[in-house]
Amino acid sequence: MSPAIITLIILAFAAFFFITDKLPIALTSMLVATALSITGILEPAEAFKGFADGTVILFGAMFIVGDALFQTGMAYRIGKFCAGKAKTDRQLIVIIMTVTATLSSVLSNTGTIAVLLPVVIGISAATGVNRSKILMPFAFAAGMGGIITLIGTPACAIAKTTLETMTGDTTLSFFEFAKTGIPMCVAGIIFMGLFGYKLVPARATDDVTMDSGERTDVPKWKQYVSLIVLIVTVVGMIFEDQIGIPLFLTGIIGALVLVLTGVITEKQAYQAIDMKTIFLTVGMMPMASALTSTGASQMIADAVIGFFGEQPHPLLITAVMFLITACLTQFMTNNACTTLMAPLAISVAQGLGVSPVAMVMTILLGANASFCSPVAMTPNTMVYGYGQYKFTDYARVGFPLEIIYFVGTMLLAPIFWPFY
Repeated sequence: MSPAIITLIILAFAAFFFITDKLPIALTSMLVATALSITGILEPAEAFKGFADGTVILFGAMFIVGDALFQTGMAYRIGKFCAGKAKTDRQLIVIIMTVTATLSSVLSNTGTIAVLLPVVIGISAATGVNRSKILMPFAFAAGMGGIITLIGTPACAIAKTTLETMTGDTTLSFFEFAKTGIPMCVAGIIFMGLFGYKLVPARATDDVTMDSGERTDVPKWKQYVSLIVLIVTVVGMIFEDQIGIPLFLTGIIGALVLVLTGVITEKQAYQAIDMKTIFLTVGMMPMASALTSTGASQMIADAVIGFFGEQPHPLLITAVMFLITACLTQFMTNNACTTLMAPLAISVAQGLGVSPVAMVMTILLGANASFCSPVAMTPNTMVYGYGQYKFTDYARVGFPLEIIYFVGTMLLAPIFWPFY
């Protein structure tokens, strides 16, 4: 059996378990790296070199930097202050979504929801606005904000590393994602503020008691230091080329400052690192190398292009890629979906002889268009019970957002990253 066929079998194995969720996604990813080593497709050192990859180290560091904002209660203070400025129901939704998306662009989506959830529920009770009307837009905003910067969601890092591994293209820098991320986010918030909120049901009636997220026992200086470190770290990443310090090193410096100054403890720093994300990224990174080195990527490209006839227009393929990814992501995590689809998109782009950046960004945007299912992304699941939603509520509210993301992707991606 040829190395290319073996690689495709391993990829199919990963796809099955990603979609069915019969195994944890991190375990599936590490099985992929292990299988590529055992079968001789890659040397063990190459299969597991992701543990020393700069992007993986960056995410480990930023988990710590971002978690400090949560641990000190500073994220809670920011959310409460901003949301308290709303005068009407629409303003409340827009402000909450804007704050959530902004924080989510540089912090964990899950962490942002976890910290702001008590704030949102508390504001709902204080204003008399049914919390069901607020919680779904609140969750959607976390996903929208995640694709604004490289550190907004692991899916961005996965897209970046896959592109660099298979093509050597370094286009996707820290703030490159904002070219589509910000317009999509703004469009989503405007839609929810003008029309979308009318589609959200008002179901929640019971009172909820939960941890407010406020940390009154934490000294204020720790709260302000955590915010300053985050801001300085992000600014350092934006101006990476000017200051000459790699992204991952800037992240490490930020994490070290927080521990050395006592803002968070060493134990808290360790606990902040999401090892599932680390193992998912590291485990699937060698698949990109294997697809290229064995010729499996060419086989995929030939099959897809052949299905659409000779020399199909790349915009048509891009549209199909988005739709497939957007469907898959309703039933699997955006990280797993990006991991699975990005190498395929790059293979097809190479087969067409076009730049793969637009197609990679299409996959990323499609994978993060996670609006039609309560299991499409963790924030959706986290608000499901508190909002007393039904599965169909997500589809009704989320489908128009899917259309907005589709149209926006088709318009913007080829403009910012031309095929030729």
